[in-house]
Amino acid sequence: MITGVTKGFEKILEISGTGFKGKLEGKKLVLNVGYTHPVEFTAPEGIKFELEKETVVKIKGIDRGLVGQIAANVRGAKEPEPYKGKGIKYSTEVVLRKVGKRGK
Repeated sequence: MITGVTKGFEKILEISGTGFKGKLEGKKLVLNVGYTHPVEFTAPEGIKFELEKETVVKIKGIDRGLVGQIAANVRGAKEPEPYKGKGIKYSTEVVLRKVGKRGK
C-alpha cells in the first residue's frame, strides 16, 4: 500500500490492428476496435487513463487491485487473436501466433 501512495501502480496496454485506436473524452476512454460501435470505459474514482499514442493506453492509480481489474476489463473488449495478433494486449504479454491455412 505504501508503494501505491508514493509511486502509484500502472498497467500499459497496446492496441494492434488496422484502424484500431483509442481516444480520451474527459474521464472516458473510447476504443474503436473493429465493432460497429465504439467501446467506452469510464474511469472510476482513483483511476486515470493516459494515451501516449492512439495505440498505447496507460492505466494509473494507487489501488493495485483496481488498476489490474480495469486493465483486464479494457483488454476484454477485444482480446488478441492468435492468427494475426489483432486486439488489445498487455505490453509484457506475448501472443503465440498460429499458422493459418496452407494451400497445397
